[in-house]
Amino acid sequence: MKFKYKARNKTGELQVGFVEGPDRSIATNTLLSHGLFVLSIEDASNKQWYERILSIFNRVKAKDMMIFSRQFATLLSAKVPLNNALRTIREQTTNITFKEIISEISNDVDAGLSLSQAMEKHADTFSIFYVNMVRSAEVTGRVEEATSYLADYIEKQSALSSKVKGALMYPIIMVVLFIIVGGIIATVVLPQIGPIFEEAGVDIPLFTRLLMSSGEFLAAWWWLVLSGIGFIIFVLLDYFRTPEGKVVVDELVLHIPGVSSLLKQLHVARFSESLAVLLRGAIPIAQAVEITGQTIGSAAYRDVLQETAENIRRGELLSSSLGKHPDFFPPFVGQMITIGEKTGRLEELLGRISDFYAQEVDNAVSGLVELIQPVLMIVIGLMVGGLFASILMPIYNLVATF
Repeated sequence: MKFKYKARNKTGELQVGFVEGPDRSIATNTLLSHGLFVLSIEDASNKQWYERILSIFNRVKAKDMMIFSRQFATLLSAKVPLNNALRTIREQTTNITFKEIISEISNDVDAGLSLSQAMEKHADTFSIFYVNMVRSAEVTGRVEEATSYLADYIEKQSALSSKVKGALMYPIIMVVLFIIVGGIIATVVLPQIGPIFEEAGVDIPLFTRLLMSSGEFLAAWWWLVLSGIGFIIFVLLDYFRTPEGKVVVDELVLHIPGVSSLLKQLHVARFSESLAVLLRGAIPIAQAVEITGQTIGSAAYRDVLQETAENIRRGELLSSSLGKHPDFFPPFVGQMITIGEKTGRLEELLGRISDFYAQEVDNAVSGLVELIQPVLMIVIGLMVGGLFASILMPIYNLVATF
């Protein structure tokens, strides 16, 4: 179980954090054994519904992680002791959730855990990629360099993801707005003017009749429609959370024309950058490939890289193993990695691959935005024109009868 506590140390400093234990008494004894005077301790395992909602808004974002890594690297390079650095960052952090996490990490380090072990207890915040980089740096004594690398990495990945999301957000908003407008016309406008057309004996076009029928059905059975949509969404989301569902979704997305090439370039850029950073941290290549697969953000790529890691452990080269999956890794990637393996400059060549595909993603997103806007304007214009024609045509026919 997980408990949230408030306590004071021997110097009287107030500490707030979380501690794990089978029950409250054992958790309290754990805190006492660390020289803390417990003020309060309460169960934090089962959050109330409102706490879950608040946690969505208080979640640790990529920007928070980037700032934390950058500040942490700066303080450590200035020879500030580890725990003093954590306390300094905690005081400057505005995110309440992250502040509590940093406080707990600081307490765990005080209790004798290594920094990587303390971070590992917060898997939702510190990914396996992040933890392994820190763990490797602890062995070599270059934690400040590792956190600086991590800050650069998070910044690059966040910029790439933002570009892709920004390109897709505009068409999604436009389609949603059209659905809302169409729903209002079908359920509010047409039912009010429909009886007028029927009394005048006006010939109503087929599309208008379909909209009127749809509007009448929605007006009468809206609760059933919403319940059905909600149930379908719930079932789909529940399935998509399963390992099988994640793979199915990724496979489908990676075969959507236009979008698939963009996402593949994004994943290859992430793979190259992540692997280069891990290898610079002296992590064995098989383990680095496996970690990269878990942090790349695609279940399909994760399975491919898991297989690649197993092949490397059996003595196969990275380039030849990736060459077995041309749908995921273009031949250019394998050729560059082959050169890196032969010359001993694999990290450098991976960095070049990452830069190349990051630029490709940037160009693709820019081209996608330029293409989407005029195409979307034409499509939405035709749909809006058809929608208003369904109202204006019967009115024209009504006027013609007089």
